[in-house]
Amino acid sequence: MKFRAAILTELKQPLVIEEIESGPLRFGQVLVKIHCSGICGAQINEIEGAKGPDKFLPHLLGHEATATVQEVGEGVTSVKPGDRVVCHWRKGVGLQGPAATYTSKRFPHINSGWVTTFSEYSVVSENRLTRIPPDFDAEAGALFGCAATTAMGVLNNNAKLGIGESIVILGTGGVGLNLVQFAAMAGAHPIIGVDLHDHKLELARKFGATHTINSRGINLVEEVRKIVGAAGADVAIENTGLADLIEQAYEMTAAQGRVILVGVPAKSARHPSIYTLPLHFQKVLTGSEGGGCRPEVDIPKLVRLHQAGRLKFDGLVSKRYRLDDINEAIADLKQGRAAGRCIVWMDESPSA
Repeated sequence: MKFRAAILTELKQPLVIEEIESGPLRFGQVLVKIHCSGICGAQINEIEGAKGPDKFLPHLLGHEATATVQEVGEGVTSVKPGDRVVCHWRKGVGLQGPAATYTSKRFPHINSGWVTTFSEYSVVSENRLTRIPPDFDAEAGALFGCAATTAMGVLNNNAKLGIGESIVILGTGGVGLNLVQFAAMAGAHPIIGVDLHDHKLELARKFGATHTINSRGINLVEEVRKIVGAAGADVAIENTGLADLIEQAYEMTAAQGRVILVGVPAKSARHPSIYTLPLHFQKVLTGSEGGGCRPEVDIPKLVRLHQAGRLKFDGLVSKRYRLDDINEAIADLKQGRAAGRCIVWMDESPSA
């Protein structure tokens, strides 16, 4: 089958849009039609080579989308043709098929992973798909592939946020805004959003932040302690991966506070430096792998919350793009022009 896709052919360069071709499905694989895909900071890191040289070039990208199943490979039982699904990067139920590969006129071999979503169709491993209702909102479904489920897992599984606890969220993009609204649902107080961009902070207030701080040119730790008190915050969640902010997140939390790292520093960047003694006395500093999300459990919960009107996504999608404009979307996200998530539509949808 032939369809168009955005291909990373060289690090730190724009993606290339061209027609690719997939072969017959293998054991555990599923062919899906992508309706819309979110763009995550993880893809920015891949394009920029944050983890170092990329031995898989050329390859496809993307790990959160809403799609419809077209065809299933041998052994697949959890989804069938016609099912509406969320594509996600965390393992769910079902088989883990082999990573897909493609060809094009220019490239005899294009790598992929168990899930990629920057294309009109995609071959995805069964365990990276979770069914949702057939009429479920496509943009909300795409957010369930990473942004919303990561935020839910970080608060529930990593931070174990309690009612009345104070929380600081450093970086209020797609994941950060969901952290804000889930913290509000959990009864946290105060909820402090931190960012360099005032338009993002304005959106954070709409999603439930009780306080916001533009961190440019200030003593951030001092400003946070003015709000939460001299003892420090109960929880700090760092989304940017910047060493300075990781250090400040550690400093602004209480003696027995929890610091959760969602963002990952670039391999070539300066690494954080901290005084580790508090870690011996119940202070927590830990990294999060997608919040420990279990897609088959957590996505149905989010579906129910959304259907009940408890989750709001108005304004969370900052701008919508076509596949041909994906490099513009990536630039908007990278430069901070997008307050929330950028959504790339593959369909001729009126939502785009």
